Amino acid sequence: MELKALKQFVDSHDNFEIRVITHSGSGFYQLELEDVEGKRHMLTQRSKPIMFRSLDDIYLELKRAGIHRAYLVQHVPHDEMVGRDAHYSEPLTSRMPLVF
Repeated sequence: MELKALKQFVDSHDNFEIRVITHSGSGFYQLELEDVEGKRHMLTQRSKPIMFRSLDDIYLELKRAGIHRAYLVQHVPHDEMVGRDAHYSEPLTSRMPLVF
């Protein structure tokens, strides 16, 4: 989903969730939107995923779009390392609410 499309989506919908995705050891963040139907959309620019370098950059973009809440989701490869199934498609157990 492009930045312009995100702003239009926010204006016309009220039931969605924004996730700030990061991986342990990484200094980069991505944004993901999940709509009411359960479809997930990565925030893109010119059809490529946008990588943010700080939470402040993310806060600024989300505020411009009229969004003031999100969830921080950090993927940790621990489960893969010890041989358990990784549940990256359901990261809701390890998320932290962000309000800005």
